Amino acid sequence: MSSTTRVLIVEDEDILAGNLQAYLERVCCEARVAPDGGSAIRSIDAFVPDVLVLDYRLPDMTGFQVLDAIRSRCAHANAILITGQPRNEVQQEAARRGIAHILFKPFPLAELSKVVCSIGPYVSAHIAGDAEPHDAHGPTHPDRRQHKHNRFPMRLYDGTWLFADRRHAHKSGQDCADDEE
Repeated sequence: MSSTTRVLIVEDEDILAGNLQAYLERVCCEARVAPDGGSAIRSIDAFVPDVLVLDYRLPDMTGFQVLDAIRSRCAHANAILITGQPRNEVQQEAARRGIAHILFKPFPLAELSKVVCSIGPYVSAHIAGDAEPHDAHGPTHPDRRQHKHNRFPMRLYDGTWLFADRRHAHKSGQDCADDEE
């Protein structure tokens, strides 16, 4: 079994979907994007994911409807729900469908990669008895902010690009006090 986690991102916001895909590919996932539920369901024959990253509200259906359709054809896929709708009904419906991870928008990309890697192919392989998990607690991911040379480009909604872990120089309290005088 390959150690690369296959991820299908079902997200209708192009820029967000592109950022999620680029980031997950950078942490050694094979990621594909579907802009709506119908295209996600149609893509299952060509790309069988280990993990589904589902937006709750899509143009043609809900993420739950996509999950139901995909699980009827690909029962082993784990799911992560991403939503801007932090309501009890959404959480309860996710729990009913076995979705243990819900990320509320906006969320750090590192948080998504930690969740994806913790439920990726190692978990399904271990359940099937094919392989041992990478680590008893899942693979570890260092905090990218601790590595000043590790830069990740992100596209913003206005079309500009920036490095997500770019640091701004902050003035010390003394410098700020000097400026006020």
